[in-house]
This record gives sequence, structure tokens and C-alpha cells, in this order.
Amino acid sequence: MNMKGNFLEAIIGAVVLVVSAFFIYFACISSGEKIKDGYVLIARFEDATGLASWADVKLNGIKIGIVKSLSLNKDYAVKAELLIQNKYKIPMDSSASISTEGIMGNKFVSISVGYSDNEYKPGSEIEDTKSSINLEKLVDKVIAGIGNNILK
Repeated sequence: MNMKGNFLEAIIGAVVLVVSAFFIYFACISSGEKIKDGYVLIARFEDATGLASWADVKLNGIKIGIVKSLSLNKDYAVKAELLIQNKYKIPMDSSASISTEGIMGNKFVSISVGYSDNEYKPGSEIEDTKSSINLEKLVDKVIAGIGNNILK
């Protein structure tokens, strides 16, 4: 009986490993749409908490690119390089903000399209940006405010 039990556990373990490998493979191939023809725009944010390289860049809810890289400037602002598909031209009065899918979803860069006839050239910087809202910092401020009012 013990031999049969060990064999059954080994079979179940192997099935679990195969299914796990399938899910990991599927997540890897579907996580980033390859952008073959694209150009880079720069966006600077005061706070990019939760934003990661390879995050989506969306225009009106449609994925038009990815965050190619994130780095800190000498003034500690976050520099995001956005790789945009060539078929999408971004007007120069557009803005970029860090948004969240749902309440606790993934962060992405949302482009709010402007109406200018002039378009950003590759390597240009989007001037109008809005940083991520850090929910933890917001809750800390509310709690600190309530605490200060109680102590008065």
C-alpha cells in the first residue's frame, strides 16, 4: 500500500509541475506584445510607485506601447522611456499619467490625447505628466490628520 501511495503522489506531483510549467510559459508569451516598429518618448514622473518596465502604455484604453525602461535622474525624478508603435502619432499637447487597472490592478502609463496638429518626434519628452497616486501614503496622511485632530 505504501508503494502505491508514493507512486500516486509522484504522478500527481508530475501533473502539477506540468500544469505549472504551462501557466508560466503562457504568462511569458502573453505578457508582452512585441513591438517591432516603434519610437521612444520620454516621460518624467515625481513618483512611479508600482510602475514597472514592460508595463503597458495605453491611449484611450488601447495598448499602443510599453514602458521600455525606468531610471532615476540626478534630481531623483523617474525617467520613463515609452516605446510607442510607429502607427500611433501622439499630439504635442497630450499628457501622460500613471494609472491603475481597477482598484488593486497593474499600473500602466495612460496617454490623454491632445488636439495639436504637431506630433511628438522620436526622443521627445512629454511635458505634461501626472505621477502615481500612492494609496499607502494617502492613507497615512488621513490617519495622521485624524490623530492630530484627536490629540488637540
